[in-house]
Amino acid sequence: MKIKNFFDRIYVVNLPERTDRRKTIALELEKAGLPLTPNQIEIFPAIRPDSAGEFPNIGARGCFLSHLAILKQAKKDGLSNILIVEDDLVISNLFKQQEESLVEQLQQTDWGFVYFGHSLQSGKKGTVGQPTSKLQQAKLQPFTGSFQTTHFYGVNGTILDRLIEFLEAVQQRPEGHPDGGPMHVDGAYNHFRSQNPDVLTLLAFPNLGTQENSRSDITPSWRDRAPVVRNLMGVARVGKVWLHSHAIKQA
Repeated sequence: MKIKNFFDRIYVVNLPERTDRRKTIALELEKAGLPLTPNQIEIFPAIRPDSAGEFPNIGARGCFLSHLAILKQAKKDGLSNILIVEDDLVISNLFKQQEESLVEQLQQTDWGFVYFGHSLQSGKKGTVGQPTSKLQQAKLQPFTGSFQTTHFYGVNGTILDRLIEFLEAVQQRPEGHPDGGPMHVDGAYNHFRSQNPDVLTLLAFPNLGTQENSRSDITPSWRDRAPVVRNLMGVARVGKVWLHSHAIKQA
């Protein structure tokens, strides 16, 4: 079975004004055999709030609200599972080559989360784009530690109620609350997982998706806030992204 047939819906998180990222991710998905398709693989208009509230910044709050809104929509539609990708995703060739094996592994496990792309907080990252002939089959392995990013992950419908309730509570608590207050959504997921140890989280090894080095709307640097420098940095990033993607595809 293909990934697009296993997940009831695939959501692509994209700010409406980031047409550059929309074009890039549409091409990336098409190359991976996941072309945008209404009611199956579709763009979710990301939320940009007016203020940060108690979140680290406006972008972090917007990302949190966007992922929460997707979970609520999935629950409303009665979906059994969903895959969420962010618009700066770069997909490994291994994902396409081994997607049927990945689906088989999911079908044999009572999973709650599955992360095809991730960044371990220890700083150790999986290798992306290695040739299959030089690498063992991609495995989905249980993981209980902390990690960062939410650019390429799936959620099982069996945990939607608990997860939504938890994220709603996170918004209402003060910053720094021991049970989890306003924070980046990946941090909130780590808190949820630690408080719900029965929820099985699977991580793909090697890592099957990285993030494109483009301007971030969540944690913009001083370079991105300066108009002239931002334009120059954009040109530099395009070149870096091309080289990175070319290296992945050639692997």
